[in-house]
Amino acid sequence: MKRYKIVCQYDGSNFYGWQSQKDKRTVQGDLQLAITKLNKGKLVQIIGSGRTDTGVHALGQTAHFDLDTKLECDRLKNAINGNLNEDCYVKSIEIVNDQFHARFSAIRREYIYSCSQIRNLLDRHRVWYTNKLDILSLNNAAKLIMGEHDFLSFSKKNPQINNTICNIYQSEWKKSGEIVNYHISGNRFLHHMVRYLVGSMVAINQGKYSVEQLNKELNNPKSNSKQFKAPALGLLLNHIVYE
Repeated sequence: MKRYKIVCQYDGSNFYGWQSQKDKRTVQGDLQLAITKLNKGKLVQIIGSGRTDTGVHALGQTAHFDLDTKLECDRLKNAINGNLNEDCYVKSIEIVNDQFHARFSAIRREYIYSCSQIRNLLDRHRVWYTNKLDILSLNNAAKLIMGEHDFLSFSKKNPQINNTICNIYQSEWKKSGEIVNYHISGNRFLHHMVRYLVGSMVAINQGKYSVEQLNKELNNPKSNSKQFKAPALGLLLNHIVYE
């Protein structure tokens, strides 16, 4: 039995998120089915670096699974991809030691959120179209997010989560043609956290929120804070970093 690490990408538009759900199509479910077909029908459980929500995309989702096979990595990758639909693709696979864990071995996660004021039909499933995207104003807010903070005010409430502190290494808006991308990386992220942060920064641009309020919520987090959540379709899990 060997442990394999895969890096996959997917268009999240037609998935109900990453985590397997009964009677719903998910990324984890599709991958497990594809690999299980190579294991004589015996279920192969795949563990991801984290869960992406319905409609969220990925270029660098990482996962691991254990499998007893004689196939070399390239042939195994091709075999898995042959069992997947066109909106999910394994781009790399390698053998790792038994201690590797896709979630708990990760030291850094990187997300990109894409916005635009100009509609482009081809980007409608991956870009949030909104108004008033002043990049200077957005970056004035984004720099406050850098560092270690309690992000309770910018997460979906979950009484089972005791630790809401995250360390953010990058928080920056960059323009790429007509699209304005928010780049954020950190050691961990809370449920819906990136979407709440993006929604709040855009709300500042629209006069619905303020930099002062953002700063206050970062320094004095509350579970009943007013929240602005960006839609899922603009969010992309870009890369997972391991030691």
